[in-house]
Order: sequence, then structure tokens, then C-alpha cells
Amino acid sequence: MDVGAVLIAMTGVAGTLGAALLTQRGADRVKKRELEMSHAIQERRENRELRRRCYTELHRDARQFATALSRHLYVMRDRAPGDEDVQALERAKDAHRDRWSETLMIAPDTVIGPANKLNDALTRVYGQIKRIEQGNPRRGETLRSAAEGQHALWPLIRATREAMRTDLGVTGAAPWPESTSADDPAMIGDFEETDGETS
Repeated sequence: MDVGAVLIAMTGVAGTLGAALLTQRGADRVKKRELEMSHAIQERRENRELRRRCYTELHRDARQFATALSRHLYVMRDRAPGDEDVQALERAKDAHRDRWSETLMIAPDTVIGPANKLNDALTRVYGQIKRIEQGNPRRGETLRSAAEGQHALWPLIRATREAMRTDLGVTGAAPWPESTSADDPAMIGDFEETDGETS
């Protein structure tokens, strides 16, 4: 047997095996990349769904808290709030607080900014209402000033909603007018101040 022929045969076998090995390695890399891309896409999809759910609940809870503040103001105007009235307001506040805490952990800064302004405003109006209810209002705090503060919540709710919709990529030209029934100043008129009113 010729040594040269053996070397040529061994080189051919080694080349064939090497090519198969390189092909397999390349296929493994491609498959790994595909799995990583698939995992990243799934992770982005799950993150978007988590944000969508959280935003939906934050929007709902903020609206319900604002509405509960309005109801409580009317109760305070007409009579002393009972335990049920106080508990209804507390439940709305607690629901919003819990959702706000969740939002802080998952929302980007573009949503946190307007949502934080809304949260601060809700907290201020709530504090004002509770101080008036307890007979310990600060200077200038009246049912009317609390109603004005409550009325000012609605544009903040809209701004937060739009920031959330933008983050989710679902915005477009709004087919509805910017004003809503919440913009109607009639509620503020329901709390006319009288001379010397402090609560």
C-alpha cells in the first residue's frame, strides 16, 4: 500500500468529518440564535401584556378613586359621612395605591411622569377632603376648593391614559373630542361658598 494514497485517503476522511462537524456547529449556532430571538420576542410580548393589564387597572382605579372623591364631597355637603361612606372612599384609595405601586415597578419613565402627577393630585384632594371631614381644614380649604381639586383630576387622568396608550403603541388621532362630561364645571357650582365658610 502506498503511503501517499493512505495520507490522501486520511485527509479526505478528515476533511469530510471536519466539514460535517463545522456544518453541525453552524447549524447549532443558528438554532441557538433562533431560540434566543424566539425567547426575546416572547419576553417582549409578555412584558407588553403585563403593562397593558397594569395600565388598564391603573386607569380604572384612578377613575374610580376620582369618582369616589366626588361622591364623598356630595355626602359631606348633604350630611355627615357614615361608616359605609368612609369605607367606600378608603377602598377606592387603597385600590389605586396598590395599582400605583405595581405601575412603579413596570412602567417606563414616560408613563411614570404623568401618572405621578395624577397620583400626587389624587393624594392632595383626598387629604383635603379628609381634613375637612375631620373638622381640621387648612387655611382656604373648603368643600368648593376640594371640588375644584377633584375636577382638576380629569385632565391628569386623560394625560396618564394617553402616555400609557403611547407606551403600548395603540395611539392614533383620537376620534372623540377632548372634553368629557367630567369637564363640566357644574359640579363645582354644587359647592358654592358662603361668607366665612371654612368646611
